[in-house]
Amino acid sequence: MSKPRVAVLGFGLLGRVAALMLMERYQLSIFEKDDAQANNSAGVLAAAMLAPLAESVICEADLAEDGLTAMALWPELLAKLSSPVFFQQAGTLVVAHQQDKGDLQSFSQRLKPLAGHQAHIANSQDIAQLEPELAGRFHQGIFLPCEGQLDNLAFFRASFETLQQQDVEFHFGQSVYCEQGQVNGEAFDWVIDCRGLGAKDEVTGLRGVRGEVARVYAPEVTLTRPVRLMHPRYPIYIAPKPNHEFVIGATEIESQDNGPITVRSTLELLSAAYTVHSGFSEGRVMSINSGLRPAFVDNRPNIEVKDNLIQINGLYRHGYLLAPFVVQQALSKGLL
Repeated sequence: MSKPRVAVLGFGLLGRVAALMLMERYQLSIFEKDDAQANNSAGVLAAAMLAPLAESVICEADLAEDGLTAMALWPELLAKLSSPVFFQQAGTLVVAHQQDKGDLQSFSQRLKPLAGHQAHIANSQDIAQLEPELAGRFHQGIFLPCEGQLDNLAFFRASFETLQQQDVEFHFGQSVYCEQGQVNGEAFDWVIDCRGLGAKDEVTGLRGVRGEVARVYAPEVTLTRPVRLMHPRYPIYIAPKPNHEFVIGATEIESQDNGPITVRSTLELLSAAYTVHSGFSEGRVMSINSGLRPAFVDNRPNIEVKDNLIQINGLYRHGYLLAPFVVQQALSKGLL
């Protein structure tokens, strides 16, 4: 018997996660208005940190708990891929310069308790043990042992290769018209809409939240886990990837401007990274980009089901943290 047919709209992070979960039981057709690299996807620009405890500072406790559940799903999802993808769960180190001690204390006070997981105060000796190259640079910090990260670019490459081997049909460079179980006039048993901001004209209340990141090759820097720098004006994160590559980004900008990154933001990002580790001064900027994350007014993900259409959207800045859990929840409405 032939497999049920499923259309996946959007080939960003959510679309890829959904396709990987469904590829063995369904005949998939993927529609993406961009090209195969999906360079405009928020998932390409992200640092792909899995930070439920750190994110609990700005989100509800239940979302942070969902993030813990999702983090446990990532190894199973990555095991489906035809090539390995860097994944680690070695925690996050949060630091601050002496003059910004108040920002570190504020961050610590806003951390929400998660079942079985807590933050640890880190002194100079702790910081030196966790990240030897930061020894003597910082004397105060917080260690969040439950957190992790993965290599988003490797995930995008490997997921595409894997789905190609599963005889998935791809339709790149195509806008979609979806009505009554049909996509561009073609009938499907199920339609999974994962277009993010690509569905903005059709989804009420969806907005973009700007993010800015630099990807830097810095052979003189060795960090073994994500490092967050608390600062009153430009708090940043530095996420190490394989081969001395680092994703450096700020938290967020409440703006729907999708233009190139500004000179000011560029200077602040790279200057802040330099204050964490002077080895970044000799690094090479591989890319520096901006993009918009899809979000609703409450900054919570949303799942809508109508007939055979499932819409998943609004993961805000929690894309990699929540994606496996949210997609699993959505597909459980009828496909899993």
